[in-house]
Amino acid sequence: MISCQRHLFDIPKDIAYLNTAYMSPLMHSVVSAVDKGVRMKAAPWKLTISDFYDTVDEARVLFSEIVNADVGGVAIVPSASYGIETAVKNLRMSPGKKIVTLEDQFPSNIYPWQRMVRDQGGEIVSVALTSSESATDAVVEAIDDRCAIVALPNVLWTNGIYIDLVEIRRKCDQVGAALVLDLTQSVGAMRTDFSKIRPDFAVVAGYKWLLCPYSTGFLYVDSKWRSGEPLEAGWITRRDSRNFSGLVSYTDLYEHGAIRYDVGERANFSLMPGVLVALRQLLDWGVDNIEDTLAHNSHQLAERLEAIGLLTPPKEFRGPHFIGAKLPESAPKDLLLKLSDQNVFLSERGGALRITPHLWNNEMDFDKLIDVLGREF
Repeated sequence: MISCQRHLFDIPKDIAYLNTAYMSPLMHSVVSAVDKGVRMKAAPWKLTISDFYDTVDEARVLFSEIVNADVGGVAIVPSASYGIETAVKNLRMSPGKKIVTLEDQFPSNIYPWQRMVRDQGGEIVSVALTSSESATDAVVEAIDDRCAIVALPNVLWTNGIYIDLVEIRRKCDQVGAALVLDLTQSVGAMRTDFSKIRPDFAVVAGYKWLLCPYSTGFLYVDSKWRSGEPLEAGWITRRDSRNFSGLVSYTDLYEHGAIRYDVGERANFSLMPGVLVALRQLLDWGVDNIEDTLAHNSHQLAERLEAIGLLTPPKEFRGPHFIGAKLPESAPKDLLLKLSDQNVFLSERGGALRITPHLWNNEMDFDKLIDVLGREF
């Protein structure tokens, strides 16, 4: 168990911020690193060729350690949608085939597949989930010989319903389906082992559970897809790009691994230093320890929510870091406003209160949440 880490963040004592699934605050150390990075651009005559590569290369290594993956499969991307679009560009559909997704899945992992079936044929099958049965079983049942692609999260973004991705991978192997994942709402908060999940493509936006600055993220690409087509025809991903004076010697060759899928201007001098600090801190805490701590706190909080009449998914059916408390029809329409007026901040998604604490939260935050909700229900 990890003790409360509020001292690492600029969160006033009277603020109960329970909304990591929306956006995490930045640690003091990350803000300082970003500030230092911004000042690098203020004096460009001090920038060297190494500054375009070193922080990016270290970020790949740190992320690969968090998800237990080979570093050669890690690309730098700015968003979940960028990673999913990369997958779509390199996968193929055909009439009679289907893509399995979830009902109410996050749009970035839906819109590109809708375009794919319009352009190439096939259909999208959205699996409906309930909080009283195994989501994993429901998805596995939908994966059959017609399935070409399975596009999923690890937890559903609206209410935290959990899917066992190792089981999904096993079924994908049986039918020959590609597995494409948006893990923005799970990586950094729960154990994620790519050596077991073996995704074809897996993207993680960094601004939530990775505690990174906005517009930073990572894409993992399995070895079978690392010679594919990137979204951009950039220069820095090409072979021998460090030779700035020779960039006019154009080449079709890329650096090895998934580097070809990097976003242009990946060497964000302002943000990448902050990414490094955030990822180092996660590894220092240990993701296993983070998960155990968040699971303990969420379980206790869920019991308190149940006691005041709010329904939450059973512990075995939800992510360890995520509570989706179903709102009754009698819930005030301005409930979030009432909560924010009392300095309690969370989200409502799909008719459920989305409560997602982190290591900065303490018992005072939880007490305040229960006190305010208890007056409404």
